[in-house]
Amino acid sequence: MPTIGNVQLNGRVVLGPMAGVTDFAFRAVCREQGAALATTEMVSAKALVYRDEKTKALLFCPEGEHPVAAQIFGHEPEIMAEAAPLALELSGADILDINMGCPVGKIVKAGDGSALMRDPELAGKIIEAVVHAVDRPVTVKFRKGWDAGSINAVEFAKVCESAGAAAIAVHGRTRVQMYAGRADWDIIREVKRAVSIPVTANGDVFTGADAEHILRYTGADLCMIGRGAFGNPWLFAQANAAIAGEEEPALPPLSVRMDTAVGQIRALAEVSGERIACLEARHHLPWYLHGVPHGAYYRNQLVHVETLEDVDRIVKDIKRDLQ
Repeated sequence: MPTIGNVQLNGRVVLGPMAGVTDFAFRAVCREQGAALATTEMVSAKALVYRDEKTKALLFCPEGEHPVAAQIFGHEPEIMAEAAPLALELSGADILDINMGCPVGKIVKAGDGSALMRDPELAGKIIEAVVHAVDRPVTVKFRKGWDAGSINAVEFAKVCESAGAAAIAVHGRTRVQMYAGRADWDIIREVKRAVSIPVTANGDVFTGADAEHILRYTGADLCMIGRGAFGNPWLFAQANAAIAGEEEPALPPLSVRMDTAVGQIRALAEVSGERIACLEARHHLPWYLHGVPHGAYYRNQLVHVETLEDVDRIVKDIKRDLQ
């Protein structure tokens, strides 16, 4: 099984970090279905250094959630070096991940995320500073390049390795592409051939067969699932089966899937309170109805839930009418 630094993983399929999605409750559901590693939502290094309470909350990891990675973003080496140990202390994470791939406008405009792919020298300084600041493996997530005219993932990967990164994850799209078009698995294969540290392949893994294919095609050590897990944590079990050459398990019945969804939201409520949990439920729960015939009516109801009682009532109706 793969290792990242001194951290042993029990599988080759991991959950990618996603802002507004990968809170501890969703990570737990994915881990139950076979995700070998999960990562927190990305947090601002500057906000951490300024001791912002909302930022601290994003790093909450329940006792026993191992292995887990904490992800930070920023573009100032000294700030990143100060924030990294804080992120590990607050989360108890086994790995510190640096986001150099986020394509969102406000992140890029500040010089963070995938903006760093335009300045590999600065990226290398950031990685070096963070590696020297912590005693746990440091990993980096980045993209194919900035745009079609500046595809530099291979060179960028070498910079990461030279700077001391223990592993890297490559999303096969440029920043300009955002999440449109098809992910380029060829560039991931080129990266894998160019470095000796573990490589995680990311982009367009929506089925178990996709997971097996991306690993076989690219030669990557790990496969990262992102949007494919929205409302479908069972994708991890299917991916693990496909990689092992076994028959993929079928999706459980809708009633079981909705019980899982409700359990996720209730777990979040116990720590973050009912209000926060219901706000999260508004986008998490409709995902569980994706592809369900006649589910649109209930998806529309779920995006307006105010209380856990609302959640229970609507889910009861879903089980009655859509099962």
